[in-house]
Amino acid sequence: MNFIALTGTEGAASGGMGIGFWVIYIVAIIALMYFIAIRPQKKQQKKQQSLVNSLEIGDSVLTTSGFYGVVIDITEDTVIVEFGNNKNCRIPMQKSAITDVEKANAE
Repeated sequence: MNFIALTGTEGAASGGMGIGFWVIYIVAIIALMYFIAIRPQKKQQKKQQSLVNSLEIGDSVLTTSGFYGVVIDITEDTVIVEFGNNKNCRIPMQKSAITDVEKANAE
């Protein structure tokens, strides 16, 4: 009977890992996840948003599907891109589908 009473309270306080260790461990894991996953993703979203905001008519763009084209018209959430030398190949697409922009006046 005496053995059970001693292991119940004293064993956890002296030999086991306390609650402070687990709190620090969980905070460290959350901080690690923030710096590995969340922060770079937010940085990439900010870069993509600034790229889309800088679009102008006449800019050469690269789409997510790998096509190069020239911006013909810009609306609130879409752009019309002309592909190749054929003036009849104009495709409306979302602004989020643009991955790279080369300015028309950059020489």
